[in-house]
This record gives sequence, structure tokens and C-alpha cells, in this order.
Amino acid sequence: MASGRGSRRTTESEATVQYVQLDGLVVLNIIKHCEEVGSELSQGVLLGLLIGNCLEITNCFPFPRNALDDPDFDEMQYQMEMMRHLRYVNIDHLHVGWYQSTFFGGFVSKALMDSQFQYQHSLDESVVLIYDPLKTTQGYLSVKAYRLTPQTMAIYETMDFSPENIKQTKMAFSKIFDEVPVVIKNSHLVNALCLEIEEIGPPTEKYSFLDLATSSVLEKNIKLLMDTVDELSQDSNKFHNHYRQVAKQNQAKQQYVQKRHQENAARTAKGEVALPEEDINKLFKPLLPPSRLDNLLLSGQIKSYCEQINQYSSQGLGKLFFAEGLQDKKQVGTI
Repeated sequence: MASGRGSRRTTESEATVQYVQLDGLVVLNIIKHCEEVGSELSQGVLLGLLIGNCLEITNCFPFPRNALDDPDFDEMQYQMEMMRHLRYVNIDHLHVGWYQSTFFGGFVSKALMDSQFQYQHSLDESVVLIYDPLKTTQGYLSVKAYRLTPQTMAIYETMDFSPENIKQTKMAFSKIFDEVPVVIKNSHLVNALCLEIEEIGPPTEKYSFLDLATSSVLEKNIKLLMDTVDELSQDSNKFHNHYRQVAKQNQAKQQYVQKRHQENAARTAKGEVALPEEDINKLFKPLLPPSRLDNLLLSGQIKSYCEQINQYSSQGLGKLFFAEGLQDKKQVGTI
């Protein structure tokens, strides 16, 4: 995904990205792309410019569908050609990140971290936009921007996710990503056009803003949360089994050392030459500690699911209390 990134890097003195400004055209293009691919994963490239501490994203283009199935498809060549054409028509062509669709907030994965690390390693200001088409269809535009934290970048560069390094660096699942505020901005001409269209042809469809049918979304979120918790439990069991094996090996080492000392003491008492000391690490090979990356990712994914459930639950409770108040007034009016 990140093989087509640019080679531009910012200096350390430049300001950090404090917020992302999206043009309405970018949001519409992302929504259109996700609707075209349906339930499949959609990804694309973001183009724009860093101005101070604001990352302006003014254009984007998607990756072609089934590109990975074509062995002759060159991702880097495709991106370079697209940016060259955009530059020819005087459109911002600087690479500033990428976007990806997700469902039910399930975007925390190693593949996403790999791609974002490659982008930020080359482009310090790059971000990844996460768009949830399912949530958008329910009336809540879900576009979030994320960046890997400096702590994650430092650990990911060494790929040392051992328990000792995680403990030493005080790494936690809450420190993997930094969410960057997103602001959607349209030009004055676009705002005037929207108002004119609304006056010419007002919307005929009626939207049910008090729709209480959120049980299916909550049920799916809870099911995904349960599956992720099961995976986290299995990973924790592997981690505990490793330390049990380490404890057994340490016990075997101590028994071997004690036995060798007893043998040498007996040989010395008989006037015989003591046995030479052997490298104990050759007899007992050290057990490699398991990587804690999966644990961090699963914990981060659980956090994302919990935030989704909390949001839907709070909205559902608010609607229920509001509907209850309307129902009480209706009953009072009929008495």
C-alpha cells in the first residue's frame, strides 16, 4: 500500500500536524469510492499541502479494484502517473497520506500500522483517514484522521516488541495512534450552490431522526468485541505458557548445576579430576519471548469497539428517553 509514497521529508523544526482540513470534494470522492466497491476494502491516496500546523487535503484518487490480483500492476507507477496528470491540470499533487474504509470501527491491524509507518517514515506529516460507510448511511458522517505516535514510530523502527522493551518504553495500546481533529471546509461558491439547490428543489425524502432500530448495530459490535476478547485471551494464554516454560527451564538449569557440583565434589574427594564446566546456554537454549504486538493491536481494537458501543448506546438511550417523554405527553393529552 505504501510502496508508492514520495521521498519528501519535513525538518524537525516544522510544526506538528494539529488538525486536518478536508475539502468537501475529498469527502464526496471517498464516499463515492466506498459505494462503488460495496463491502470490499477501499483504499486511496490523499493529496494536499502542509501549511503551518494544518494539513490541507484538497484531492484524492482511489486505487483500482482488484489491482493486487494483477501481477503486471505497478502501484508506484500508477500513483506517479496519477500525480503527474493532476499536476498537469494545476491540481495539488503532493502526497500527504492515504485513506481506508472500515466497518464497525475494525481498522486496528498490523497491515494498517505497516502502511502508516512507511508513510510517516518518508512523510512526517502524512495521516491516514478512516471512513466508516455503514455509520455514514445511518446519518453520522464518520471520517477520522490518525497518526502513529512518536513512541510507536521509535519502537516500530526497531521492531522490538519484546515484553522487556514494551515495559521499558512504557508502551500501551492507548499510545499507538494519535487522533487528529478533522475539519471539513467548502468554498463560498460551493456553500452558495448548496443553498440555491436546496431552495430550488427541497428534499422530498423524510428521514427518521428518532429511529430506535439500533439493536442490529449494537449486536454486531458486541459480537465483534467478544471475538476480539477471545483472541486477546488466547494471546494472553500463549504469553503465560511461555513464562511457565521459562520457569521450568530455569528450574532444570538449577538442578543441572547442583548435580554437577555434587559430582565434582565427589570426584574431588576421591582424588579424581573435576569435570569441566560447560556452557549452560548450549545445553538449555534460551526461549525467545513472544512478541507483544498482537496484544497491543487487539487491545487497541477492543478500545475502538467499546467506543463504538458507547456512542451507539448513548444515542439510543437519548432517543428512548425522548420517545418516552413524547409518549407520556400523548397519554396525558388523551385523558
